[in-house]
Amino acid sequence: MEVTNDNGCSWVNDLIPRTNIKSLQLNEDCDWLIIGAGYTGLSAARKLGQLYPKQKIILVDAQLAGEGASSRNSGYLVDTTLNDGFTSNKELDNYKKKADIYELGIKFVKNFINEYQVDCDWNECGKYFASSKKSDQTILTNFSDTLSKLGFEHNILSSNDLSNRLGTSFYNIALHTKGGILLHPGKLVRAMIDILPNNVFLYENSCLLDWSKVKDKISCNFKNVKINTNKIIFATNGFLKSLGIKSNYNFPITLTASMTRSLTDEEFKSIGEPKEWGVLPVRPMGATIRMTKDRRILIRNTAEVRDPAKMSKKDLDTRSINQKIGIKKRFPQLPDNIIQSSWSGIVSRTRNSSQIFEKIDENIFAAGCYNGSGIGVGTLFGEQIAIKASNENTKEIETIEARNKPTWLPPQPFLNLGVKIRLIYERLRARSEI
Repeated sequence: MEVTNDNGCSWVNDLIPRTNIKSLQLNEDCDWLIIGAGYTGLSAARKLGQLYPKQKIILVDAQLAGEGASSRNSGYLVDTTLNDGFTSNKELDNYKKKADIYELGIKFVKNFINEYQVDCDWNECGKYFASSKKSDQTILTNFSDTLSKLGFEHNILSSNDLSNRLGTSFYNIALHTKGGILLHPGKLVRAMIDILPNNVFLYENSCLLDWSKVKDKISCNFKNVKINTNKIIFATNGFLKSLGIKSNYNFPITLTASMTRSLTDEEFKSIGEPKEWGVLPVRPMGATIRMTKDRRILIRNTAEVRDPAKMSKKDLDTRSINQKIGIKKRFPQLPDNIIQSSWSGIVSRTRNSSQIFEKIDENIFAAGCYNGSGIGVGTLFGEQIAIKASNENTKEIETIEARNKPTWLPPQPFLNLGVKIRLIYERLRARSEI
């Protein structure tokens, strides 16, 4: 699938453009081939390069490395995700398994940052689950009970506290968890590109057209060229389905976001000069919103089923209107023309919010579908799928494989119809929270 990204992502545009970009030009043979150069693919390539310094490892992406979902997210490294509470110990145990994976993801990203001295605006300030509706206190109280049972440090805040902390009177109730981290996703993924081992060959803007297994080799066709490999790892996350990988277990959702310019001193003072913060919605289709360390406001408040490969400027401009409305609802004193850029991105979902991490066939492996937690979990899964593909085992792999596995999805057109109906329902429930 040819992928065409818009060029409006602020996280990407903050970086100095790379100049050492190579595309596939010749047929290749290799020991390892990794498809997808985001957090997962880069982490898998890094680990394989360390494990097998004398083997040839090829890493391929259909677009520029790290400029897909890895740079286009909101920059949350999550420790917990919102659930409305549980009615059984089994459900609580399943949530703990998920949280254990998040904890490992944070650990692996932190280890990477420390080892390579990466500056990615790392801020251990936690995160808020917030709502303007006082009735959502019931949801947050149930969630608080769950977090307390599992030992997560958190507290519930009312409107006055939130107004002082966030610089907006929009929210009436919130739960703050202390384990979440905010960062600059573009800086993090760029660092992963920059430190790739010498035996990893990166090819970009090279779209995989089809692939097949022929005896003990995997043959991959690109435009005018072919790669034959001994082992392959699929790390394309939202595009796993389009490559025929676990296609009945995952589906892509298209999101759009906007970011403002940096607020002036006067504008920043008008909202109380808050410290950096991040808010996630209590209701699924509500707005995710951040105040960055350099005084920019990011907002993401759309989700839809559509062609994941591209979005026209006209469509993007239409969706950015929703982001302008969302910012104005929270910060009415700020100018109308404050948005500097807008962009789209893909998140991969499963029916039960589990992840894909498995051996598909002999010498064929896949990792992905992070349900919005790709920074930490993608980094963790990338390293561990490389170890699994090496026929080794770790405690981390045991933790990953103890999770619930993704459940089966209905075929098309029933799948898209069902997802669209659910999104419409959630959008109506969250219409006050955009």
